[in-house]
Formats: sequence, structure tokens, C-alpha cells
Amino acid sequence: MGRSLFGTDGIRGVANRHPMTADVALALGKAAGALFRRGEHRHRVVIGKDTRLSGYLLEPALTAGFISAGMDVMLTGPMPTPAVAFLTRSLRADIGVMISASHNPYQDNGIKLFGPDGHKLSDELEAEIERLIAANGSGGLANPEGLGRAQRIDDARGRYVESLKSSFPKGLTLDGLKMVVDAAHGAAYHIAPDLFWELGAEVIRLGTTPNGLNINRDCGSTHPQAVQAAVLQHGASLGVALDGDADRLVLVDEQGQVIDGDQVLATIAAHWRAEGRLRGGAIAATLMSNLGLEQFLAGHGLELRRTAVGDRYVVERMRADGLNVGGEQSGHIVLTDYATTGDGLLAALQVLAVMVQAGRPISEVARPFTPLPQRLENIRTVRNVDLTTPELARALDRERRRLEGRGRLLVRPSGTEPMIRIMVEADDEALLLDVLGSTSALITRHVGAAAAETG
Repeated sequence: MGRSLFGTDGIRGVANRHPMTADVALALGKAAGALFRRGEHRHRVVIGKDTRLSGYLLEPALTAGFISAGMDVMLTGPMPTPAVAFLTRSLRADIGVMISASHNPYQDNGIKLFGPDGHKLSDELEAEIERLIAANGSGGLANPEGLGRAQRIDDARGRYVESLKSSFPKGLTLDGLKMVVDAAHGAAYHIAPDLFWELGAEVIRLGTTPNGLNINRDCGSTHPQAVQAAVLQHGASLGVALDGDADRLVLVDEQGQVIDGDQVLATIAAHWRAEGRLRGGAIAATLMSNLGLEQFLAGHGLELRRTAVGDRYVVERMRADGLNVGGEQSGHIVLTDYATTGDGLLAALQVLAVMVQAGRPISEVARPFTPLPQRLENIRTVRNVDLTTPELARALDRERRRLEGRGRLLVRPSGTEPMIRIMVEADDEALLLDVLGSTSALITRHVGAAAAETG
């Protein structure tokens, strides 16, 4: 059986609509609990969430499912996704669960699963969970005396913060830095500002008053304008913008200019190479990363090993190739010396360490290459639009030939939302815009035809 519930980053959808319903969450808890109940020990699951209103719907349903499968449930409350991965390992749990739709608006929610090693589950394990859900049997249910229990983990925040601080070089502080920190009214609202303050920075707080409905709304890494304005207003040294579950970040320099994930990857890779810490002579990044990053790395004798879009595929490549730096242009940065998944706060600390050691502004430290002009466009669509039809494939090949030797064209379905994503980069802005316009028109017509056929 294939995977129909799970996408590239867990299960995701509109809250209280299939598959983001209490029924599915209950079934998922029962199925995953049955699958990971191995051996005679007391089995544990860690469940965290972001600040969406629908978390109150999904968390108790998941809890009931795991308890019915004989698992003890440890609840963290609002907590970043990388914190859940960390706590799953730290508490020696059998499985970890994060309830979040990351950078999506509050109407959406999602469920991500981690194995006991803190890594996201493989496609095969997700398919097996779906098979168990579809079977809808009671064979995995515990006897009455074997039911699990639920409890709150009161020191979860402190455990995670201390793990982050331990990644920052001993002897360094953030004394003298003024930082704007935008937690997107999300999972790190009570962690991110305190972390940087504890290391010595003066912190201007944004996005730290969640109400269940304002997560990612005009704030955070997908809307960095608020941080840009605040950095200039307060004369800050830099800004840090996280997304709703704090597994990605965008930095803003003292001039109010955005520093994306590609620049963060280049900064960390070059610094770690100079210190002899970079493993494998390469980093992993997705097809979306700018060609300028690849050229920069080549100039330092390093490779860029590209993967499909999604941090899980970056991590798989890193594990296969023995690499310790990888990530995405969007700001998912994976540093496996310290974490098993993308961590926005961890990545920010590593860039800050470079900046403090260099004694120079972040604009000089964290923008080591000039990217090729690149444009992204998203086209909303019905689900399951086929992008492999011969006519569309021929038309896209013609557009790619126009860029041969000068840039790249990537067209792909989103793994988390009903849309087609187009990326074009080229060494000439006029050529880029012309190819983007032609490709957008092609996809728009194709989506319209697909909608007419299904409607």
C-alpha cells in the first residue's frame, strides 16, 4: 500500500477537515502506537504542538489513541519541532509527534512523526501506519491493565534551551548585540527571546503573543517585513525570524536586508571547513538552492549535493553521505552534529558564533556570495494535477533549452499545499522574466484544463 495520508512533511490539511480530524488523529495514535510497541518495557511517546487553536482538537485525540495502544504519553505543550525530536531521544521515547503545519496559516494543521532516534519516519514506516489505519482493527489495543498514562513534562523547555546553549562556543557571549526576534506567534514564542537574552543579547520581541489564530500572520520567516522594519527602527545588529514551528529561519542584517537559507548554509559551511569541522567535503541542499551557492562552494573545494525538495530528503542524503551540514533555501538548516532535523534557533546561534568571532557586522559575515537572479511563483490548483503529460513536458523542455548553460527551470507540485511551484534562475534578468512568464502561462492553462475535466 502506498502513502495517501502522508506528504513530504507528515500529514497536513485544513483543521477539522479530513485528514486533520479527531477521528484520523485517534486512528493515527492507535496505529503508530501499535507499530512502535516493541518489547516488554513501558513504551513512551512525546507529543508537542505549536500554538494553533486546532491543537486542542488533535492533541487529546492523539493522546487517546496512544494510550489505547498501551503507550505512556508525555505532553510538552507548545514546543518547536526540533525540540520534540530532541526530547524523543533525550527521554528515550519510542516515538515523537509534533502537531504543526509549520509556516502555513492557522486554518491548517499537521502531524509529523519521529522515530526513537529523533529522525522523521521513512516512507516505508509511514506506509505501514497507513496500512494499519486502513485495516481499522482492534488487534493493537492494550488490555485494560495495560493502558498508557499521560503526563505533562514540566522541564521540557529547560532541557531544550540548555541543549541549544551547549552548541554555542564556550567563552563567547552575545553581549553588546541588539536583536529583533520574531517567533511568528508560534511554538518558540516562549523560548526564542529568552534563549538569546540568556546569552547576553538585548532582545526586541515580535510575534510572542499567540492567540490560536495569529500564527504566521504577517510575521515570521514567511513575512520578514516586520523584522526588517524593527531592525531599522531600533538600530539593531540583526533580526531573526522563525516560522510557526521554529524549524526554519530567515535572518535580517543591520541594514534591514534579508539573508536566506542559502547564505546561512554557505556561511556555516565555509566556517566549519576552516575549523576542520565540515565532514564529507560537501553539503546537501535541495533543487531550489541558488546556483550561486553551488559556485561558491566549488570555489572552496566543496560540493553541493542536491536532493528533492523537503528537509527529510536532505537529511537522508546527509546520513547516506556522512555530511553534517545541509538544508534548504527557505531556511531549514540541518546540523547533525547537534540535531536530527531542521532547527532555526540552532542555525541562528551558529551564524552568530561566526559573527562574534569575526567581530564584523552580519552583513559582511553572512552574505558570502552573490546569488544568481531567481524568481519563484506559486499557482493554486486542484489536487493531483499531472505534470507529466507529453504536451506539457515538451513545452517545459523548450523553456529549459532557452536557459541551457545560463540558468535553471524547476516546476514541481508542492508537498504540503495544493499548488504548483515554479522556480526560474538565470544570469540575465530579462531572460529570467520571459521564461517565468511563459512557464506560468503554460501551467495556468494546464491547471485550468485539469480543473475543467474534474469539475
